[in-house]
Amino acid sequence: MKIKPAATSAAAVVSAFALSAMADMVDRPGGIKIGERLTLRPYVSVSYTYDSNIDSTKHSRDGSFWVIDPGIGINYKDDKLQVTGRAYYNYHAQNRYHERLNSSSYGENLSISWRNSMANEKGWSFIFTESFAQISQDDDMTHHNGRGVGRDRQTFQFGAAVERRINENWHAGANASYYLLDYDNNIKEYAPLYGWKRWVVGGETGYMASRWLDFIVAGTYQHYTQDNISRASRLSDNSRAYSLMGGIGSRATERITYRAMAGWSRFEYADGDLDKQNGWVYQISGNWKISDTWSTMLLASSYYQPSEREVACASRIDNISWGIAHSMVRGKLSSTFDINYRRETNVYSYYDSGDYDDDIITGRFGLTYTLNRFLQVYGSIEYQTDMCSGKGVRGHAYDYDRFRGTVGMRLTY
Repeated sequence: MKIKPAATSAAAVVSAFALSAMADMVDRPGGIKIGERLTLRPYVSVSYTYDSNIDSTKHSRDGSFWVIDPGIGINYKDDKLQVTGRAYYNYHAQNRYHERLNSSSYGENLSISWRNSMANEKGWSFIFTESFAQISQDDDMTHHNGRGVGRDRQTFQFGAAVERRINENWHAGANASYYLLDYDNNIKEYAPLYGWKRWVVGGETGYMASRWLDFIVAGTYQHYTQDNISRASRLSDNSRAYSLMGGIGSRATERITYRAMAGWSRFEYADGDLDKQNGWVYQISGNWKISDTWSTMLLASSYYQPSEREVACASRIDNISWGIAHSMVRGKLSSTFDINYRRETNVYSYYDSGDYDDDIITGRFGLTYTLNRFLQVYGSIEYQTDMCSGKGVRGHAYDYDRFRGTVGMRLTY
């Protein structure tokens, strides 16, 4: 069985937002209190998924699998410090290809934030995030959030940001992050994929003209070291990216928060020896709490990166996502919907086989019902279509459609 690498879909944050009802299954119960500030929330869930296209290719077969997912969440909060984290394990038992595709996913994540003043007041704030994940190829149809395309893989990332509120108008900050994407390439079964290590440093400054309007200027530098490229093409493993953007945002509103940035980016692939890309990029995000029972979110972004699917190829990614969540039946029933569009434009290809563009549309609808303090049941349906164009895909069955349906229950203490 040869499995074509599944295309990534757009904007994981919107998907996570739109599935907030499912995340709420962990957060809603009181958990185990340790002292006044620390709470532990152990949980276990079991789910069944039908997948119409387990190979993510035009000519494929359907299948299904079970997932058991135990985990524990942690939360600590005082006047200045907040710590949240989670550790989890899940086992994927396939009803087709079980000899090859039965697999485990596991990981942990941690977030630490600290500030010595109220929002928008003079003072310091700091945040640190860290996560590790071993991800199964059938973990999600929306293989995004920087997690890579559909293949077993490991990710590790950490980041930190510090901000100084100088006075009621001016603020400035700096940030740095590291990200590792490592594919478990089984070359006896699959074509290789190409992960990377990425360092990012950046900073921004802003002037808050009013409570509702913040003028922002931000810049970043990124450095990539990619796997297996030099052996495959004799090109350099290193790539660099620079960006400078300006825009507006809102730091504190009653129901709406937003941030809209646009500017210029330069991407030097393989040390810039063969290709240098210059283009405009953007970042847009918005949250609107419409009412006590309705909320919605919009995200859009663009950037350049080395291709994960094609050797010696550089891509531009454009994506836009929208999600909405609704709470019903006195808060016991939650519904969510999100739709994501992603375009991968291969702006440079060393070989003709990588000269193609990819358009991916993914939609998802989910329901969660809280039976009591400890037990919730949930279900979701997902649809994805992948459309490739260009001379690099002539004669290949890259286009595909895919449908998945999931039902499950979760017990949380």
